[in-house]
Amino acid sequence: MSPDADVIDIHPVRHQRVLMLSWEYPPVLVGGLGRHVHALSVALAAAGHEVTVVTRHIEGAPLEEYADGVRILRAPEDPVTFPLATPALLAWTMAFNHTLTRTALRAAESGEYDVVHAHDWLVAHAAVTISEHLDLPLVTTIHATEAGRHQGWLPDEMNRTIHGVEHWVSNSSTRVIACSGYMRDQVATLFDVPAARVDVVPNGVDDRAWQARPREVAVARARFAADGPLVGYAGRLVYEKGVQHLVEAVPQLRRRHPGLRVVIAGDGPYRHELQARVHGLGLAETIRFTGFLDESRLPALLGATDATVVPSLYEPFGMIALEAAAAGAPLAVAATGGLAEIVEPGVTGVTFPHSDPDALAGAVDQIVSDEVFARRVARHARTMVSERYAWTTIATSTAASYATARREHLPLRTRQAAVSLAGGRPKIAIPEGRLLAV
Repeated sequence: MSPDADVIDIHPVRHQRVLMLSWEYPPVLVGGLGRHVHALSVALAAAGHEVTVVTRHIEGAPLEEYADGVRILRAPEDPVTFPLATPALLAWTMAFNHTLTRTALRAAESGEYDVVHAHDWLVAHAAVTISEHLDLPLVTTIHATEAGRHQGWLPDEMNRTIHGVEHWVSNSSTRVIACSGYMRDQVATLFDVPAARVDVVPNGVDDRAWQARPREVAVARARFAADGPLVGYAGRLVYEKGVQHLVEAVPQLRRRHPGLRVVIAGDGPYRHELQARVHGLGLAETIRFTGFLDESRLPALLGATDATVVPSLYEPFGMIALEAAAAGAPLAVAATGGLAEIVEPGVTGVTFPHSDPDALAGAVDQIVSDEVFARRVARHARTMVSERYAWTTIATSTAASYATARREHLPLRTRQAAVSLAGGRPKIAIPEGRLLAV
């Protein structure tokens, strides 16, 4: 993160009782959100706060349990359900919010809370309902935006509806948490939230969990590398992650570095198109797709790379950059979004303009051509991760955001009176075309 990044002040705060709402929580892990909420909840509990997580149920998981110091209540699906697929996503979300709300009310029957913390738009309706019913401050973490995910283009009714829900829950919250200065600016611009109400709290990482044993790294190196550099990518295979630009850069890199190998770890809807392009370029012997690798296998692969590339077009934060740095990989990242706040060029890695395969090739070449430089930036990056992004630090910042929300919270009747005097609830204007330039 750049030295001048706008991060909230951290002051010791007293014990707080937190009601956390998330559609993902172990064992339900779809993306990075579930891991984030789990690690944050455990760190808050370890710091002495009482944390209750209300989340989605999955077959085989208990409806209620205490684990890692956290109380977990899982909302069972109602008998009439919808498939969790894109065409039915909004219908599924509304059904899910009904059962989530009832489960959160059950949690409130057996304990009092100081703050409600919601994660993303998928729990918005339940979060606002619970916040108003209990008359508690609502803190919402916006992990990403629909506009950002689609490069500012909201072509379908579903996209515009999600954008509207994000706008509504952001403005219904006493405080909003964003993972980077970039995301703070996006929330303020897209949702008309005063920047002073947005706290920047970066994502955290358990750096020890990403440091594989030397033998494991050696095994991964032997499996994926040849007699040249090994370049890695890890993440979802979707357009906005920019993996296509890494593929386009490989012919240049292979000419400069005979024996080069590239390993792409991850899966997603873009995989078949990427594989077709790899075969079209004659790179099948150079680029290998591993599919999804969990946290038991990925650290060794990242640690084995001579450079790990994060070529995203849109990246609210860039969690994989921290994980790769913790694993000891030299970083080459696109200078976009939160990535630009994590990597300081020439100090903790190298950067390049997104969507530019030539620049990407140049950045990777800078790393793999200079072993001394690569080791130095990797060492500095690993130190940065342990100092700035430890979960204890992130939990302290989050607790400070809760405390601020509690000080600023207005009773429900006061808020309703203000809305009445203003002539009713403000209408949400949902743009029809491009919203932002990434």
